[in-house]
Amino acid sequence: MLYTLIRVPEDLHALLPQRAESEGTTVTALITEAARNAVRDPRLESAADVFRAFVADQAEVFDAAFPDDAPARLDASRVA
Repeated sequence: MLYTLIRVPEDLHALLPQRAESEGTTVTALITEAARNAVRDPRLESAADVFRAFVADQAEVFDAAFPDDAPARLDASRVA
């Protein structure tokens, strides 16, 4: 593991522990995730969006072809 020293404004520094606690994580984990997001290839997110749309569009076809594997769907009329 490598270490990097970063400088952040005092107001941001004060908010980090609060955010980490509210999410049940650590400041290090928050900053690490932010760094991962900063270097993530935007094409991957675009591809993930295309995949999600395809799955949503084809859900009924998949359910009909594989009825034993079809997930339970929420019935909007039963949602409170």
